[in-house]
Amino acid sequence: MTRFLDRRLETLAPEALRDHQWTRLQALARAVHPANAFVARKWASAGVARAEDLRRWEDFARLPFTRKSELAEDQAASPPFGSNQTYALDRYVRIHQTSGTTGAPIRWLDTAESWEWWLRCWGFVLRAAGLGPGDRIFFPFSFGLFVGFWAGFEGARALGALAIPGGGQDTAQRLATLEALGVTALCCTPSYALHLAQSARERGVDLGRLGVRTTVHAGEPGAGIPSVRARIEELWGARAYDHAGMTEMGAYGFECEAQAGLHVNESEFVAEVIDPASGAPAREGELVLSNLGRHGSPLLRYRTGDRVRVAAGPCACGRTFLRLEGGLLGRVDDMLVVRGVNVFPSALEGIVRRFPAVDEFMIELYRRQEMDEVRLLLEVAGDGNIAAQVQEAVRVHLGIRVEIVAVPAQSLPRWELKSRRVVRRTGS
Repeated sequence: MTRFLDRRLETLAPEALRDHQWTRLQALARAVHPANAFVARKWASAGVARAEDLRRWEDFARLPFTRKSELAEDQAASPPFGSNQTYALDRYVRIHQTSGTTGAPIRWLDTAESWEWWLRCWGFVLRAAGLGPGDRIFFPFSFGLFVGFWAGFEGARALGALAIPGGGQDTAQRLATLEALGVTALCCTPSYALHLAQSARERGVDLGRLGVRTTVHAGEPGAGIPSVRARIEELWGARAYDHAGMTEMGAYGFECEAQAGLHVNESEFVAEVIDPASGAPAREGELVLSNLGRHGSPLLRYRTGDRVRVAAGPCACGRTFLRLEGGLLGRVDDMLVVRGVNVFPSALEGIVRRFPAVDEFMIELYRRQEMDEVRLLLEVAGDGNIAAQVQEAVRVHLGIRVEIVAVPAQSLPRWELKSRRVVRRTGS
């Protein structure tokens, strides 16, 4: 089976890809301006009074960035959906909302055409992971308002795969479904894949016998962290693929068979990487995205808040799309400063997940004498020396000494969707 949804687009020469993007961008501009009040206000601040004022990429670069806080403020000012609507409300057929992990949830509307665009974007994700007709793909997801794997579920159906919902089931029932229906692929967060594996172990279920050969993950940076990926692949006996998407932006990133970072789907998105402070182009910094096919509720030059690093050189898979080394490295605003050392939670997770005896963990941030300190809570199975080993690994690799506290099994929370492993405590 081919691992390309559209080989021609995915292997376009850079100039041809840029021309393709510009054609799509002009079509979007004509569709949304001036009908979309949110877009019209944003563009007016850059002197763009009509779609025809966007004549070259330099004009595009003058458009202002959009931040998530602006979307929240717009929806608060014009409830319940805000003003980022190109069409009359009766044209929209889907509503979803963000998870709320970085603020109040934001509602997002899609027309039938925009929703089909979502499914096409997921087609790139699933094809690159080697999935398609004949696969039985299981989605252990609550299917609530959060967009989560809704589009992945319908994208699997659009590709001709058997899409199996796992909403309304507990973990034991989901494990039974995996076995009973001959599931070949699993789509969930990295955390939940590890939780399912732990539950299988406790119930005496041999995951290696189930026939799952592929797992696709989103919602957290985990699958892009080598130690987390290795842990998932070892437990499931399957290849684990990373994916990136956002409710307000779309499914923009996927991993190919080379697994050398996330490809940004540049046939459907324009990607920029900027220095978070200055806004200047950078090799490592904040990812800025513009979607090209979501005319009903578009976003241009959206500051995602995700920290990324542009990979050098071509990918072995033959795609010419931008590649992000290490996937999503973390959130720009989640960096911890511990005794003068910059530490990202994803770096701590990368160390913790090297130790198979650690079932779950949490990062506690607290103040001691006007300084931020970090405490790691670990659920450890068996080996009582693991805490000391983790502490030493953090010291060696990150240059800080953190307090390690072993906690009872099953005492830390588990997540079906995005994990919340960093908590701030008052006091010490």
